[in-house]
Amino acid sequence: MSVAKVIELISEGASVEEAVSKAAAKAAKTLRNVSSVNVENVKALVEKGKVVRYRVDTKVTFVLED
Repeated sequence: MSVAKVIELISEGASVEEAVSKAAAKAAKTLRNVSSVNVENVKALVEKGKVVRYRVDTKVTFVLED
């Protein structure tokens, strides 16, 4: 039976996909066995009436080793 741990990360990018990918890549640099990224919230950051980037609140799941 596996045991997993979940951490929360906030990431930004030019698109939602980029922001999620950045969160996954950053987590994978310091964690082993990253298995999923759950997007909890998406925000669009606006400057002068235009969306300039997206921010995602994520929960990253990784399986703990024995």
